[in-house]
Amino acid sequence: MKEQPLLVETQGYLRCITLNRPDVMNAITPQMLTELNTALKAADDASDVRVIVLTGAGRAFCSGLDLKQAATGEGIAGAFTGNKGASHYSTREICTVTLQRMDTPVIAAINGPAAGYGLDLALGCDMRLMSDQAKLLPGFAKMAVIPESGGTWYLPRLLGWAKACEVAMLGDPLSADKALEFGLINKVVKHESLMDECRQWAEKISANAPLAIQEMKRLFRHGLTQDFESHSHHVLLSVVNLFNSNDFNEAINAYTDKRPAIFKGN
Repeated sequence: MKEQPLLVETQGYLRCITLNRPDVMNAITPQMLTELNTALKAADDASDVRVIVLTGAGRAFCSGLDLKQAATGEGIAGAFTGNKGASHYSTREICTVTLQRMDTPVIAAINGPAAGYGLDLALGCDMRLMSDQAKLLPGFAKMAVIPESGGTWYLPRLLGWAKACEVAMLGDPLSADKALEFGLINKVVKHESLMDECRQWAEKISANAPLAIQEMKRLFRHGLTQDFESHSHHVLLSVVNLFNSNDFNEAINAYTDKRPAIFKGN
């Protein structure tokens, strides 16, 4: 039976994307990257999807690139050391770039070890809920590499310069409690309750106005590279557009009627 490296399931407004190579701790292969990139784009484009959860099958979130493939010159890592080199690889679309571009909120359900590329994937999500049995493994320097798919961009922004250097250069494993203390994750959850907690978060987000949620994410993203005055101008334009939406009228009517609002995303 052909391996399905990715599982996709939709429940209501939630789409769950599961890395599915549990026998090798969901190590990343080129096929997985291609399918994950496609699945993320499809979820972002789907009008009936308001929240995405990214997780791993079995006991791991993702152990990073498939090192057995790399050792034989195959797979993703092999692309860097082969004749085509990094210049060829860098022209391909990669999942962490797609995550940065997306407007739909993405929650990482870190159910087990997240190492290498898997850690970068988790950092690229908007929120991270972590099992109390999971660990973050930023051991890039121990493997003579760097966080190649977003970590060098995310870590200083999430932690500040000194803490980013501590995490990346020491390369020590981070327990769930330590990751929370550092501010790398949003919440530590009992292992058996992780997906239920993610669904509760997704339900709360989905109940809010999707246009406003998407615009918040866009503005958060753009604000990272804008000065305050330019950013404030874009915020005003966005607010005016949202004032003209049916969802805003629904919010006003629901408030007046003292009932929960039912948002349709228009």
